[in-house]
Amino acid sequence: MNRMKSVTSLLLALALLLVAAGCGGNNSGNNEPSASPSPSASPSESSEPSASASPSASESPQQLTKVKFSEVIRSIFYAPHYVAMSQGFFEKQGLEVDMNTAQGSDKGAAALIAGTADISMVGPETAIYIHNQKGDKTLKIFYQLTLKDGSFLLSREKLDSFKWTDLTGKKIIGWRPGSAPQMVMNSTLIKEKAEGADVVTNIAAPAMAGAFASGQGDFIQLFEPVASTLIKEGKAYYVASLGEAFGKFPETSYVATSDYIAKNPDVIQRFANAVSEGTKWLSTASDEEIAKALKPFFDGTPDDIIIQSIKRYKDQDTWPAKPELTAEQFETLQSVLIENGVLKPEEKLGDMSAVVDMSFVNKIGAAG
Repeated sequence: MNRMKSVTSLLLALALLLVAAGCGGNNSGNNEPSASPSPSASPSESSEPSASASPSASESPQQLTKVKFSEVIRSIFYAPHYVAMSQGFFEKQGLEVDMNTAQGSDKGAAALIAGTADISMVGPETAIYIHNQKGDKTLKIFYQLTLKDGSFLLSREKLDSFKWTDLTGKKIIGWRPGSAPQMVMNSTLIKEKAEGADVVTNIAAPAMAGAFASGQGDFIQLFEPVASTLIKEGKAYYVASLGEAFGKFPETSYVATSDYIAKNPDVIQRFANAVSEGTKWLSTASDEEIAKALKPFFDGTPDDIIIQSIKRYKDQDTWPAKPELTAEQFETLQSVLIENGVLKPEEKLGDMSAVVDMSFVNKIGAAG
C-alpha cells in the first residue's frame, strides 16, 4: 500500500472518532472487524473483562484512578498486560483500567487524539505518522511492550524441512498492507531473497484463519492463540517464527498524547510499573498459574493452547526485561517503514525524543 492510502485511512479513522467523541459516543470495543497490525481476535473478544473485575479490586479501600485504555486487538502476544489486570498489579498501583479493543493501530491512535482513550497499545509507527502530520496533538511512546514480531508462519502440508525460498510461487494469507506483521513479512522475504511469493493482504484479520481452513492459501501468518488453535485442529502445521527470522523489532508500544503525559506523569509511571510487574510475574509463574491468569481474557481457549502460546512467545524473547525503545530499535523501525514505502526517507525522524519518552521506564526499578 502506498503511503498516501495509509495516511488517508488514519485521517478517516481520526475524523470518525472525533465525530463520535463530539456526540458523546463511547465504543465498548466491539468495532466492526478490520485488518489490524496485530493478532487475530480471540473468541472472547466480545466479552472482555474489565480491570475492576479483578478479585483484589473489591477488597481495596483506596480510591482508584480510572484510565481509559485501548488495546490494538486481543492476543496472548500482549500477555503481560492481561496479567497486570488479573493479578491486581494495576490496582496495587491505584489504577482502574477500563479496556476496550480498537481493532487497529490507526483506530487506537485516533482514540487518543479524540480523547476517548488515555493510553493506547499500538504500533509505535503511529506516533511517527501523527508527528509528521503536524497536527495540534502529538503522541509519545513511553513503554516498549514487545521486541519481536508476534506472528508465526503455518503451512497447509507438513514439511520435513523449510527454507524461506520455499515460499517462491506460493500463496500466503497475510496481514493488511502497511501493518507491522505485513511489513515484517515483506522485509523478511527481501532479506531471505524469497522473491515471487504471493502474499494475500485483503482478507480481514478475523476471517484469515477461517479462509485458510476452508482451503485458501498454501501458508498463513497468524498470531497466538489462533496459530496454536489451528495446529491443534489439524488444519495447519508450524513452520517458522517471524520474530526469530526477522530479529528484534519494536512492534507494540504503550502510547499517550504529549498533553496527557505532561498532565498525568504519576499515572503513566504507575501504569508502567504495573505492566512491568506483569512481565516479571510471567517469567516465574507456573504453566497452571499463567493459564488461570489469562483465562478470563480468552474464554473458550483451552489451557494447553494458552500454555503453548506463552511458550512460543517466551522462546523468542518477545517481552524485554527492560521495556525500553532504544535508538537502535527506533532506527530499525524507521528503516522497515521506509523499505515498505510507508515513510519517505526525508520524513525520517533524526531525534527520537520527538515521539519517545523512556523516562518512565528508567524509573521503574526505583519506583515503589
